[in-house]
Amino acid sequence: MISIFIIFAVVILYSFNSLTNSLCIQKEIPEDRQPKVFMTINILITILLLSSYVEIITA
Repeated sequence: MISIFIIFAVVILYSFNSLTNSLCIQKEIPEDRQPKVFMTINILITILLLSSYVEIITA
């Protein structure tokens, strides 16, 4: 179960990083601010993935 969820999480994080990169290019976000944008989005997605994993485990 956990291996399937880890694969799912990696795919989700990769997808969101690709979308974030497209956003940075489209909105012309400066290079010095891009790491903050990526870090914020990655942290928020990781929190969502962890909370959904805990919910699945406890269900």
